[in-house]
Amino acid sequence: MNTQAPLLTLHSFWLSLATYRVRIALHLKGIEFEERAHDLSKGEHHSPEFRKLNPAEAVPALEGGTRQPLTQSLAILEWLEESYPNPPLLPTDAEGRARVRALFLITTADTHPLVVPRVQARLVKQFGSDETAGKAWSAHWFREGLVAYEAQIAPDSTRCHDEMLSIADLALASHLIGAARFDVELTDFPRTAAVGESLFSIPEFANAHPRLQLGAPG
Repeated sequence: MNTQAPLLTLHSFWLSLATYRVRIALHLKGIEFEERAHDLSKGEHHSPEFRKLNPAEAVPALEGGTRQPLTQSLAILEWLEESYPNPPLLPTDAEGRARVRALFLITTADTHPLVVPRVQARLVKQFGSDETAGKAWSAHWFREGLVAYEAQIAPDSTRCHDEMLSIADLALASHLIGAARFDVELTDFPRTAAVGESLFSIPEFANAHPRLQLGAPG
């Protein structure tokens, strides 16, 4: 048994969908790491110590493999792919890589940034949003993302792209968790739901689920 301390430290918050994407990749690639939880609900990401780790005051951050901590889930995943290429999570062809990245960005660029706590807090402060309105806002954007996924997933697929497990699947899994959190029904998105069911049956996806992580309720 390897008793050495883990090389990498994943800074996280249990509810973070972006951290979930990175955690899956670490598990899939069999990379040893330790996880250090920061309670965003208590504002721990605003501390001077955390700002040194990530000036954007957000998770995930991956520390230990580079001179400076890595931030932003896509950047971390790209670094993991180049540093630990097996199993690959990007296609070998340029067109395939572009498509997978585009699918990844549906949630990470178009949906997720609009529903994070700091956006919800701004909606409350500037527009008087309440909990019901905030939930409806988030549900709308997750539903819009599902529309985009459904249009691009092939019939009878178990993966987002050519039956290859890729970073697009990591993003879709995180999107589906967010959609469930805000009670978005999947009835109108059968292809997306089928891929999600297949993904959540994979142990690395299931074990990385936010509800099983440090700090999660229960």
